[in-house]
Formats: sequence, structure tokens, C-alpha cells
Amino acid sequence: MTDKVYARAAQPATPINFDVPAHACDCHTHIHGDVEKFPFFAKRVYTPGPASPEEMAALHRALHIERVVIVTPSVYGTDNSSSLFGMKARGATARGVAVIDDKTTEAQLDTMQAAGFRGIRINLATDGVNDPNVGRARFTAAVERMKARGWHVQLYTTLPMISAIRDLVLAAPVPAVFDHFGGAEASLGLEQPGFSDLIELVKSGKAYVKISGAYRSSKLAPDYQDMAPYARALIAANADRIVWGTDWPHPDSGPVEGRKATDIAPFYPIDDGRLLNQLPVWAPDADVRKKILADNPARLYGF
Repeated sequence: MTDKVYARAAQPATPINFDVPAHACDCHTHIHGDVEKFPFFAKRVYTPGPASPEEMAALHRALHIERVVIVTPSVYGTDNSSSLFGMKARGATARGVAVIDDKTTEAQLDTMQAAGFRGIRINLATDGVNDPNVGRARFTAAVERMKARGWHVQLYTTLPMISAIRDLVLAAPVPAVFDHFGGAEASLGLEQPGFSDLIELVKSGKAYVKISGAYRSSKLAPDYQDMAPYARALIAANADRIVWGTDWPHPDSGPVEGRKATDIAPFYPIDDGRLLNQLPVWAPDADVRKKILADNPARLYGF
């Protein structure tokens, strides 16, 4: 018997109001399998509820989205088996982004590559890492390991950290991919420190940005209209380096007073239909939306 109460992950309430292109991809999702089979990492900073492949399939049917990228969240440490479980359920339309450490062998990476993993994620945000020297060292080590196999390095971080690693990204032989608008804060404006560096990296072609998780940067639910200038600026910088994602099941990974790391953190009640309907507001041109939803993910994740 368990005393844990799980909130179900949200499903879209709003129908999609534009033509979603063929092979559209949701480039940022997580799977949280049965905790008995896929136990969480002891040093996690939050505990999410379950989010199953079946629920994700229902989400994407409602959104008219065919492809998906499943990202291993911080709650599993370097155990990528829950992501793999989700990828296997989805088959050829899924790719994965793994979390690794120094103990991860090249043979393990080979196995992951065969299974559909195409990148590794460095999570500096949930871990609260703000030291540029730590960020630079972790990015450099990741690039060194990925360059032979051509995987990208995905970073969940902040604009000050992006500024601190800008030169490394420009010199890297593999792409960098920045989660959730690069951590831009809606309230601070386009002139906030670091956003121009993010724009420069996108322009250069060395970095991709996920226009995802708008609710992490904005408090203006449900349309997050104050994120539109950021989305438009990034798309204008280089539409070939922008991808879109839901961040489903919308975990609340931030610290909450009185909530322990082992307490269930409820999912944010995000309407992903309404979220996807913002894309034509951000990118009125259908050809640009096709790049963002289909062409760029196909190139980046090797569909």
C-alpha cells in the first residue's frame, strides 16, 4: 500500500488550429516509468509522478505529431532505462538524449546509439551550477566524448553560463543544443545579459535552441505572450537552428518551501494544444514552421 498521491500528466484541451507538417517532432519530453522498475536516483532534487508511453502517445495523437525526442531527466542520474523504455514503445519515430558520466563506457554508448540515442544532456539548471569554470569543464569533457560519434551536447542552463561557454560552443566540432529558450527570463527583456550571445551562437549555426518550456520563463499563462519576442528573435537569427518541444509531462523541478526531494512534485497543468497553437504566432510562415517542427529535428536527431 502506498500513501503517495500521483497527479496525472496533462493532456491537451485545445484543438490544434493550423496544419501541422508531416513528420513533426516534439523535441523535448520525459518518460517516468513504473518506479518499481525504474527507480529514481537517490540524490535527486525532486520526485515526479508517473508519465507513461501510452499517455505520451495520446498527447501526440492530439497534437498531430509523429516523432518524439525523449530526454533523460535529472531524477534518474545516469540511468537511461526509462527513456529507452519510452523509445522502444514508440519505435522508429523516437530518438533519445542520454545522461552519462565518467563511468559510462564507449560500449554502453555504442548500445545507446544503436537504440536511437543521438545526444547527451548536461543539466546545470536543476543542479544549481552557476560556476563558469564548472560549466566550461563539463561542456569540454562532453564534446571530447561526443566528437567521434557526432552526437550533440544538450544543455539545460542559464544565459550567463551560455555567455561563459560561448567561445567553446563556437569552436566545438559537434552542435550544442540549448533547452527552453536558453534560460531567458521573459521579464528581463531582449537586452538581458547573455541573450545576444545566444543569438550569435544560433546565427553561427553552431547551436540549436529549443523554443520549449515557455512557462519556465514566463508567468503569463496560458499563452505566455511575453515569450513571443524571444521566439521571433531566435527564429529570425537562424530558422534552421530552432526546434520545438512540449517539455511534457511538465515536471516542477524547482525548489518549493516545505517540499522534500522525495515528496511528489505535481506536474504543471499545461495545455499543450494551446502551447502548440502559439507556434504560428511566433512563426507565421508555414515553411518556417516546417523547418522548426520537421526538417531541423530530422537533421539534428537523424530521423
